[in-house]
Parts: sequence; structure tokens; C-alpha cells
Amino acid sequence: MTVIQRRLFPDEVVEATKLKKQLKTKEKKKGVHHPKNILNDLTGTEWIQETSTIWFQRGLGQESKHAEIERKHPAPFPYLMIERLVKFFTKKNELVLDPFCGVASTLKACALNHRKGVGVELSQKWIELSKERLKLEANNSKDQRLIKGDARKILSELDNKSFDFVVTSPPYWQILNKKADHKVVNERIKKNLETNYSDDKNDLGNIEDYQEFLNELKVVFQGCYRLLKNKKYAVIVVSDFRHKSTYVAYHIDIIRMMENIGFVTKGITILVQNAKKLYPYGYPYGYVPNIHHQYILIFQKTE
Repeated sequence: MTVIQRRLFPDEVVEATKLKKQLKTKEKKKGVHHPKNILNDLTGTEWIQETSTIWFQRGLGQESKHAEIERKHPAPFPYLMIERLVKFFTKKNELVLDPFCGVASTLKACALNHRKGVGVELSQKWIELSKERLKLEANNSKDQRLIKGDARKILSELDNKSFDFVVTSPPYWQILNKKADHKVVNERIKKNLETNYSDDKNDLGNIEDYQEFLNELKVVFQGCYRLLKNKKYAVIVVSDFRHKSTYVAYHIDIIRMMENIGFVTKGITILVQNAKKLYPYGYPYGYVPNIHHQYILIFQKTE
């Protein structure tokens, strides 16, 4: 059979040439992957963009169907942020651990970017929503594993040095239990959304004493240290908070804890939450900040 190719008209030639140039320009901007890059699958250009110490939070939009389940959790882990972290600190098919899984933002990021995730979550409600979310928002989640239980116990059952990356956002002590807070009233209670993680006595967010809370949290991250492979990274996303009239520099306490365990602090990225509303905390009597940023704390196991 003879295939006859027709000649292109002059305007078609111009259009085809223009398209080739656009593709070459796009590829040039993307850069190339260095053969010695053993950390991730990014090109040099993509790598450099992620090393800025200021990130601006990007959302999926309130009308997005993919934001519905994430929004039900009282302290959601933004998917677009966790995706950036997963893509920077792992390669395809590597294993990621999230000991405070929530509604599975980490597992969704793993599923959509060809990584394998393990998420530990205490609350059955969040486990069920995680399953629903992965089914609706991830094309293929067969490599994602959800484990219901207390991370302090569950992590002890997993194999030493089996994970390539640890990423999580731990409980913020008892701050979610503040029912009179302006933000809680306007953004959670009025919309009939949950205002705490759970009522479980094993929930770290229900521990009354702050130092006891930190001690129990340390048990979880000691488990993470044991499970993480040598030279690999752990990222913890936290915010400072207020307790009554006291400003709690939570991120500093986390850094001290991680270094005491054996991790080395490699850097801090500020996540700017520029879309958050301002509330009249302290007005008109004294200064009380609207905390509109989180800390992305980056650690490495350097054994």
C-alpha cells in the first residue's frame, strides 16, 4: 500500500515551525535532569525554584470538588504544598511515611506522582474520608497504605530504615479545642465542620499539659528516625500558636526535639498563607498577631 503525503501550504509550514520553536523553548526552560541527582527526578531549573525559603500557599479553590474532603478536616494538610515536597525529596516508586495522615493529602500526592505512601491515622472518621478521597481524587491508589492506630505503637511494628522520606503536620496541641475563637466560630462552627481531631483519649491533641504533649510527640518522631533510611529527609509543617495570653513558639520546640533525637536541621521555609482572613484579636487593647504563615521544617538523618 502506497502512502501519499500531501504538501503543506505555506501558512501550515509557518505554524508547524512556530510550534517546534515553542516546544524547544518550553523544554529549554524546564531544563535537564542531572545524572548525579540521586534525590529526585527534577531538572536543575525545577530544583532551584523549590529552594526558595518563601512559598506562597496555593489552593485548589473553594469550588473545586477536590477541596471538599480536605476542607472537612479541622487542620488540613494542603495538597499542592505536600506534592511539592514529595516531588523534591523523593524519586518515583520510593516509599513515603506520614505518621499523622489526617485525610490523606500525602497519600494523594504519592498516588498522583508515582510514589508509595504509608499513612497512620488514629481516627476512624478520617480513615474513611481518606479512603473516599483517594477513590475520588487519585487515579490509582493501589500502592497507598492506610493504617488505623496510634502512631506511637504502629511505627514500632514497621521495618528499620525502610522509608525514603517522612513528611507530616503533627497536632497543634489543644488549640483546635478553642470553641470561642473568632476563626473557629466563623470558619468551622457556622459551617457545621469539625473543630477538633477527635475525642479519643489517645489523641495527642487532647493532652492537657504542653510538656507532656511534646514528650509523647517525641516518641512518634523517634520512631520516624528509626524508620528513615540514612541520608534521607524528614519534613514537618507546623505553625506557632497562642495559648491564652502566651505565644507558643511551637516550631522552635519541634526543632529542639528533632535535633535531640539525632536529626540535623537543614533549613526552614516560610509558607505564606496570604488568603487567610484577618480577625480583631486584641483590639482595641493590645497587640495580638494574626498568624498567617507556617514553618516547613527540613531535617536530615545524617548517619
